[in-house]
Amino acid sequence: MSGEQKAKAKGEQAKGKVKEALGRMTDNERLEAEGRAEQAKGDARDAKEKAKDVFKH
Repeated sequence: MSGEQKAKAKGEQAKGKVKEALGRMTDNERLEAEGRAEQAKGDARDAKEKAKDVFKH
């Protein structure tokens, strides 16, 4: 399960980066903000999984 969550986190981070870049290119502030939010969500999920790994070992 942990590997699945880590992959999900990386996917959210990548998707967020694409949205943010697309928002910048098209001058769409809403899309850019959505991208940053999605990256933050991925970062939080990644941090949670890393913390779980620390306590597991």
